[in-house]
Amino acid sequence: MKRFGDLYPNICTFDNLLQAFYKARKGKRKNSNVAAFEANLEYELLQLLQELKIETYHPGPYRTFYIQDPKKRMISAAPFRDRVVHHALCNIIEPIFEPTFIFDTYANRKGKGTHTAIRRCQSFMHQYKYVLKADIRKYFPSIDHAILKGLIARKIKCPRTLSLVDLIIDNSNPQELAPDYFPGDDLFSLASRRRGLPMGNLTSQFFANLYLSPFDHFVKEELGIKGYIRYVDDVVLFHDDKSLLHELKKECQRFLAKRLRLLLHPKKSEVFPTASGLTFLGQRIFLTHRRLKRENVQRFYRRMKERLALYHAEKLSPEQLECQLNSWLGHARQADTWRLRKRCLKGLQEGGVKVLERRGEVWVVLG
Repeated sequence: MKRFGDLYPNICTFDNLLQAFYKARKGKRKNSNVAAFEANLEYELLQLLQELKIETYHPGPYRTFYIQDPKKRMISAAPFRDRVVHHALCNIIEPIFEPTFIFDTYANRKGKGTHTAIRRCQSFMHQYKYVLKADIRKYFPSIDHAILKGLIARKIKCPRTLSLVDLIIDNSNPQELAPDYFPGDDLFSLASRRRGLPMGNLTSQFFANLYLSPFDHFVKEELGIKGYIRYVDDVVLFHDDKSLLHELKKECQRFLAKRLRLLLHPKKSEVFPTASGLTFLGQRIFLTHRRLKRENVQRFYRRMKERLALYHAEKLSPEQLECQLNSWLGHARQADTWRLRKRCLKGLQEGGVKVLERRGEVWVVLG
């Protein structure tokens, strides 16, 4: 396997940091920390560049908060200058790992994404009678630092780049406990092995995708499964033999435990007929149509009421409300939701929001 060296000089260039800044800023220009960084952009980037070159850079503390999506999740936000470094690193190392990923992994990859994965899933449902749907128990908190570093070192041999990677991984703040023991562990294994990545970092998203890449290759190449999709830790395997899928589930459990120190979620890993429909990435997918999950729709209604209240209290600008509502409508359009969208828009009209119909599609336009 080819390993890449002398990458660090490519990370430590002003142009790379500037490109990283633009990527990190996207969608966050009104954030006060971003605005403060941009106000002294040249100074901040030159300061980061100097710290990286002489290897005195050290990440700052995380800001932690919780979201309900739909279950409670802990999100850890790195300081903005650290996010610039994350993008600068990924600019250089992502292209190295991209060719190693299988075709059917869809998270955080150009030209992929949730909607592409959903369409691919529906296509496989037409080809196979049964599906094994599974996800990893406490995935982000369970990612083992030593195993992750080993996977990265298989393709990168540049010591300074690996040192920066280690610094970012080691600076991960404490995550939710995942007190799982695996064959060969002793009483002190939990304390001696660092685990967990902060959900919310670009690097964490990339590392999480990379961490399960060996599992992708195991399923495709050793188990010989052609109908397979992964999005972060959500996986679906398709086959016409129901009993074989039950056996494959056991094989997957053994591989994950032995190689990656991960466990399948016991209540979210099951085999069932594709004809009965499948919940995947926020949609209920059937052979002939797709629907949004009921919980997602209910959550949108709650948020819509909250945003309308903020808008009428002049705490949310017309542009912000219009952008947020049209963003959801664009997402909903990816499923068969015409009547749902009309019902939502009727509620918006009653809330004082104007609606524009153009070429058979409806958009929110604030008057």
